[in-house]
Amino acid sequence: MNKLALPTYPDVVEAHQRILPYLNKTPILTSRTINELTGAQFYFKCENFQRIGAFKFRGAMNALSQFTGEQRKNGVITFSSGNHAQAIALSAKLLGIPATIIMPEDAPTAKMQATKGYGGRVILYNRYTQDREEIGQKLAQEEGLTLIPPYDHPHVIAGQGTAAKELFEEVGELDMLFVPLGGGGLLSGSLLSTKALSPHCRIFGVEPLAGNDGQQSLRKGEIIYIDTPKTIADGAQTQHLGDYTFEIIRNNVDDILTATDEELISAMQFYAQRMKIIVEPTGCLSLAAARQFGDKLKGKKIGIIISGGNVDIMQYGHFLSQK
Repeated sequence: MNKLALPTYPDVVEAHQRILPYLNKTPILTSRTINELTGAQFYFKCENFQRIGAFKFRGAMNALSQFTGEQRKNGVITFSSGNHAQAIALSAKLLGIPATIIMPEDAPTAKMQATKGYGGRVILYNRYTQDREEIGQKLAQEEGLTLIPPYDHPHVIAGQGTAAKELFEEVGELDMLFVPLGGGGLLSGSLLSTKALSPHCRIFGVEPLAGNDGQQSLRKGEIIYIDTPKTIADGAQTQHLGDYTFEIIRNNVDDILTATDEELISAMQFYAQRMKIIVEPTGCLSLAAARQFGDKLKGKKIGIIISGGNVDIMQYGHFLSQK
């Protein structure tokens, strides 16, 4: 494989300037309850309040904003379980670009409806028996579409890094930062911003225990491929890291941690009961892992990136009712 031209922090800065007019300024919340429980100072970057309800809008808008005239005319295609799907669909709508989205048949209803509502053409597939990347590449060739994958793209990674950039610019340097990890776009971008703005901060990616391909990849030093994991964290049901994301992660991350579905439900209940916010299971990965540190957090400034809040409302009620 040829040496990759990896994105850098200046790319994050340029991305931020490019997409700022379209972004929601997402809040950074605190919680006296968790601060008292841990003896730490927590800062929650709430991307569940971003447009489309997740950080994915940042990377999608940055990528589509750099399309040529011909690319805009022909259209964009992507594959996603939901948040990137919505992000591409809305970004394309705002920029006047036709969008085709390949989504799993079992994607959350709310995410599928929103994607269609933004004007995206949705094509369904079976995530357990079909290869979404093959479907996407085939359609891109047949219809002349530009494929923008959910995470393994320099422009996407640079856009995602703007969330952590905003966090550091508002609260200053941190001791630890916890970031949800699926394919690695958010973690990669966050690493670029962290190394530039808070170089002594320890940064952790967090995956569902059932889908710890990133953790395995970091340990082995190469990208590990797994079957589609069965977890409530549907935004992290990825089967492998990308070439770009793996290189950035392996060179910069402190560690990759995991959280069980039970820990995600507990974190979701905490957000609802104590902070009055809706967070989807994948967005709970970061808090779930931070809580595992217990007393080791005492006296530290902790950053938590909440990646999104898109969850089927009936399913959400079920999660909240768990004992």
